[in-house]
Amino acid sequence: MNRLKCIPAIVAALMLTTVVGCAATSDHESTGQYVDDAALTTKVKAAIVNEPTLKVSEINVETYQGKVQLSGFVSSQDDINKAVDVARNVNGVKEVNNDIRLK
Repeated sequence: MNRLKCIPAIVAALMLTTVVGCAATSDHESTGQYVDDAALTTKVKAAIVNEPTLKVSEINVETYQGKVQLSGFVSSQDDINKAVDVARNVNGVKEVNNDIRLK
């Protein structure tokens, strides 16, 4: 009989843990921000594909809160400069962090 009295307390504790665990914080993206960043990543990759001098397979693109990070290895400094320029000109990009290196 004592076990039945504990069940509501356990359920309430689990519900509270779930609610607190799902609360948004400033360190994490909301679902909407994640979708926006994924779309922005796709736009930047498409812009790189459309640039004939660049190889999209050599350049990685990641986006967090509108800030694009480029990484990878390319053949020349001109490719690095062009990739950064292409990314900056994509609508919605707030900032570009360049971590591209020469081969």
